[in-house]
Amino acid sequence: VRETVWSKKYNIFFRNVVNKSKRCQKYEYLCFSHSQNFTKPGEQEAARCDTRAQLEERGCMGKDIVSPLNILTVTKNTALSTNAFVKDEPIQLRPQEVNLKLRPGLPRTFKLDFRRVEGYPVDLYYLMDLSYSMEDDLRSIKTLGNELFKALQGITKQGRIGFGSFVDKTVLPFTNTNPEKLKKPCEEKELFCQPAFGYRHVLSMTENKADFNREVDKQRISGNLDSPEGTLDAIMQAAVCGDRIGWRNSSTRLIVLTTDDGFHMAGDGKLAGILEPNDERCYMDNKLYTKSNDMDYPSVGQVASQLEKNNIQPIFAVTKNMENVYRELSRMIPKSEVGVLSEDSKNVVELIQAAYNRLSSKVTVTHDALPDNVRVTYTPLCPGGGPAGDKGVCDNVKVGDLVSFNVTVTADECIDRERSFLIGPLGIKDKLKVSLSTRCECECDDPKEENHKDCDGKGKVKCGMCSCNAGFVGQKCECAIGEKDESSLRAACRKDNGTECEGRGDCVCGICQCYAQQGGSTYYGTHCECENESCEKFQNKLCGGNGKCRCKICECNPEYEGTACQCKKSDEQCRTPSGSVCSGRGTCQCNQCKCIEGYQRPYCLTCPACQTPCITKGKCIECLGFQTGPFSKNCSQTCKSINEFEMVETLPPGKPCDVRDVENCRVFFIIKQLDGEDNYSAQILKTRECPELPNIYAIIGGSIAGVALIGLLILLIIKAILYMRDVKEFRRFENEQKKGKWSPVMFPNSVVGTPKCAMLGDYLII
Repeated sequence: VRETVWSKKYNIFFRNVVNKSKRCQKYEYLCFSHSQNFTKPGEQEAARCDTRAQLEERGCMGKDIVSPLNILTVTKNTALSTNAFVKDEPIQLRPQEVNLKLRPGLPRTFKLDFRRVEGYPVDLYYLMDLSYSMEDDLRSIKTLGNELFKALQGITKQGRIGFGSFVDKTVLPFTNTNPEKLKKPCEEKELFCQPAFGYRHVLSMTENKADFNREVDKQRISGNLDSPEGTLDAIMQAAVCGDRIGWRNSSTRLIVLTTDDGFHMAGDGKLAGILEPNDERCYMDNKLYTKSNDMDYPSVGQVASQLEKNNIQPIFAVTKNMENVYRELSRMIPKSEVGVLSEDSKNVVELIQAAYNRLSSKVTVTHDALPDNVRVTYTPLCPGGGPAGDKGVCDNVKVGDLVSFNVTVTADECIDRERSFLIGPLGIKDKLKVSLSTRCECECDDPKEENHKDCDGKGKVKCGMCSCNAGFVGQKCECAIGEKDESSLRAACRKDNGTECEGRGDCVCGICQCYAQQGGSTYYGTHCECENESCEKFQNKLCGGNGKCRCKICECNPEYEGTACQCKKSDEQCRTPSGSVCSGRGTCQCNQCKCIEGYQRPYCLTCPACQTPCITKGKCIECLGFQTGPFSKNCSQTCKSINEFEMVETLPPGKPCDVRDVENCRVFFIIKQLDGEDNYSAQILKTRECPELPNIYAIIGGSIAGVALIGLLILLIIKAILYMRDVKEFRRFENEQKKGKWSPVMFPNSVVGTPKCAMLGDYLII
């Protein structure tokens, strides 16, 4: 790809592709000339795309204008059937197949005809709620089988009826899971009660009245715990299990749902711990829905989608208290009707007839999923000028009436390959297949010469532009690459690895040849990055009419300023009462102060977010006033932001600043910011507030006395302990002495003159 250019004026996307024809979309036309004289020097090739009138005005001959048109081909258009009694399936819609080749942005309209044939087959599936509250309704339907068939015969001779029933999922909290209650969920007095179940298919489509009456007569009431029923489960299975239900391929399909309660929907299954979402598939074994307790209820959207996909039209026959609920549901399900049952459902036959008549008298045309960027609209042409809806709807249509619709298909962008979609009336099998592709390549009548003279004999002409041979580039193949690599030449035309020549010129031999602009001027600069028409405007004038645009920036006349030269130079509103401009903390632009970060207009006086100078200038105050502190050695240089200061005996009224110096004295001062960002004056109080020095001799004497006193106390304590111990020992000695007894004892074999001694008690007597 050589370049991609957006034309803002005509909103076209023009791609200049090497060795491929050029593209021109929307309502534009591609003009080409074999002599290549259409585009002027410096004019981009996108100028070839324009309206026919503009191209002809610029001298492009009609024969040189290429404009691909839409092509509609009807590939199948079988005539409509007059009745249903034909050998093959009756045809109710024509045409059946069309092929569209569309120019992007150019709509194509064709006619679609529909006629409902008389006697068209009808399949009616009666789906009944068998919860306990429907007991009297079940008794009524058992007696109405013949009337149902009679009513169906009045609609068509090819009618069939099936039957199904439902209650709810057989898990808590929807149904009592006590084994006895599962077998008999009804009241004790109820003799005929069948076990709890979700959905049961009872009878496939049949024409036999006896079979229908017999199977319906076998049905028994059942029950559950909560009021809402598993209605959507039953409808979903009846819609997707077509082979089990017995739906015919060519028939009007009806589901008549009778109930006296609301319905569970997607998400309610979580109450029973059922987390698996409904997958819209058939799960029926032995005529029972087998995934009832394993899969969540379907959503209303899922049910509506499957009913439409399978061309099934539901009729909701409900009690009066549920009418509003099911009317809301009917609004979300196309081609559905609601009727109100009597208390015992005896009016169900009349209700079905009335609902069928309303459904069959309304024809709604729609489509399935469309390809991306494709739009389809419908304009109904109702028979006899009858009422028409705004979305392809005709009302009060009778059997045999021809209903037509103008179908308009538009492709907004090119489609990569052929796509298809279906169009048809809701609830009807007949569909129109639309095969769609787009015409995005211009079919130019190019000269056959391989080396055309207008391409310097080094390339051929394609749609008025040169497609150069290998080794040559340029608008007319005038640049020989030689030994240079083409990619390196093109890289030289990219600024900061961006778009080639900023998308505003052609890269020729590594040099940008800039395009001309619509206003007549030309892009300029090494990479065509500059132009003089997109500067800021004021009062709809470029640079306010007070300057010149130079490469997207306004250069103002001497007496004007501003990004769009919209202001006269003046600083009257920026001057403070002292005469400074913006207090020296900003610039005056358009007679308003533009303050440096933090300071506020109008004069940049205050800075609420800045740190107070009472804190930031404290060390400098100590240095300047008392020649102490960390800045004392280089005070004049470090603290030059305080240009003026004086030592005073007293400070003016007000709360002063104070800091503590290195001697722990409090220094009081007042500081004021002057014009400029870091410029202050200060008044410093001569007298510092210092704490009194402690009495060293008193401290030393007190310490010695304290130590002596403590020593004396320790000695006294030791003396007291020793004294108490001696007293205790003396008392023990006295007690022992009182217990002792003295008696003379003579020891035999004693030596003459040797004292005699004996042991008495614990004492040795000598």
